[in-house]
Amino acid sequence: MTSTTDLAIRRVGLLCLLFAVVVAMGGCSNVASATRGTLGLLIHGTNSHVVPTPAGVAAIPYAQLQVTSKDGSAVLVLGNVDHGREAWYSADKEIVFLRDGVLVKTWHLRPDIVSTHFPPDSPFLTGLQHLRAAVTTTRTLDLPDYRYGVEATSHLVPAGMHDVVILGRTHHLLRIDETLVAPAIHFRADNVYWVDPTTGLVWKSRQSIPGGLILTLTQLKPYRGGRS
Repeated sequence: MTSTTDLAIRRVGLLCLLFAVVVAMGGCSNVASATRGTLGLLIHGTNSHVVPTPAGVAAIPYAQLQVTSKDGSAVLVLGNVDHGREAWYSADKEIVFLRDGVLVKTWHLRPDIVSTHFPPDSPFLTGLQHLRAAVTTTRTLDLPDYRYGVEATSHLVPAGMHDVVILGRTHHLLRIDETLVAPAIHFRADNVYWVDPTTGLVWKSRQSIPGGLILTLTQLKPYRGGRS
């Protein structure tokens, strides 16, 4: 019997092959340009701004996520989904992990998140599209340098419907503003999530990692196997 881990490893191998093929195409699309760079280098100052196109995204047969920092942007592809946690890979295998649209783990971004834990009644797990009034909840962060079990308080406020344009298409989305505070590590973040009011898909978000890194995450070709 093939294990989940084996399937994940095989799929990552296929993704690496896909990256090699796309890069070998030598600039046939903006997605090809995106895969030449790495997310880690981008975040640390390459200033490489990628502008994906609908045709370029459609040409790659995998779910795709654009990640943008103050220094540039890159396109990542979905490597595997493990019990609802999505792993999005850059060309050099930096990884961004999302669960219900929340950045829960990163790999080789520096600073990183080791893991994130939510209570069962967290609005992120039950669906942000159901949020009708401000609510306060919690989550626990594990961070590098043995900083485990860091308690963070999240104050979520629905901020009305907003139009968000992605790849030339306008999405009418519910905006959720989050103030996230972890006093033990002197961390405060003002995060924003733009949520499909019907499905709960987080099409776009701006999220902070303790240590000063702020990322904007935009779904170019969402994974369709999640909550509907």
